[in-house]
Amino acid sequence: MKNFISVADVDNIDALVAKALAFKKEALKSQTLGAGKRLGLLFLNPSMRTRLSTQIAAENLGMKVIVFNVGQDGWALEFEDEAIMSGNTVEHVKDAAPILGKYFDVLGIRTFPSLQNKVDDYSELYIQQFMKYAGIPVLSLESATLHPLQSLTDIITIQETFREQRRPRIVLTWAPHVKALPQCVANSFAQWVNAWGKADFVITHPEDYELDEKFTQGATYEPNQDKALQGADFVYVKNWSTYTDYGRIYNNDPAWMLTAKKLEPTNNARVMHCLPVRRNVELSDAILDSANSIVTQQASNRVWAAQAVISELLGNK
Repeated sequence: MKNFISVADVDNIDALVAKALAFKKEALKSQTLGAGKRLGLLFLNPSMRTRLSTQIAAENLGMKVIVFNVGQDGWALEFEDEAIMSGNTVEHVKDAAPILGKYFDVLGIRTFPSLQNKVDDYSELYIQQFMKYAGIPVLSLESATLHPLQSLTDIITIQETFREQRRPRIVLTWAPHVKALPQCVANSFAQWVNAWGKADFVITHPEDYELDEKFTQGATYEPNQDKALQGADFVYVKNWSTYTDYGRIYNNDPAWMLTAKKLEPTNNARVMHCLPVRRNVELSDAILDSANSIVTQQASNRVWAAQAVISELLGNK
């Protein structure tokens, strides 16, 4: 694995999941793999689970980890090639990234969309420029359009939880929120479930909340949330803003919040969310505090997903 930006970088999802679950059983079994190597974690926006889980994962492999908050600790970066830097940006990624490539063996980058310009956000300029100029493996800690470490975690959690000898029915449902959020997690989850190919996958959302088809192709769309939930084994709850008329909130209907009543026609579905979650907006207390909720298990698996990926990136060096 040369980089980890999307599911397209993974040759075999099942093998990567198996590797993560093996680390879950024996966290330190490859503790010398990263000896003498450094992981740089660059954050252009805040993080809790991604930052901590990736740091723990790298340390389990024997790596040293340095965390750098770009906007807070360093110069404002410019990413456009041939930019005339007479504004607020002080250093070009073309100058910064090669130096980081000398300091580190693997570079993790967390970026975030502006939700103002779809073309710019979906070009993935920030992470692409680091890949172009750093000269070392780049690990996405979330980008403008995708969150692959979260999605790998989700597949791991589904696979270790579902024991029946049939295809699970997985439902991705939109949820209300108090502000416009990016499509990253929803895009990525859809991309990974479709690439995995071992589930019946349904997406439900209000009108005008369609995602980019390049990520959802292979899924079934059901506009009626109640119908979509029937027979579900897993329900993944996530808000996202509009894609076509980019970054808007058209609908914030509280009726879309998942409740215990809505779970009744499911197959006693496990409920998933990437966290953080707005209680009693996206998900009710009754759901989050119930036996159906596997959000804590899901979040704890972030360590093993990151450890599996970092070990693959180190293996390529």
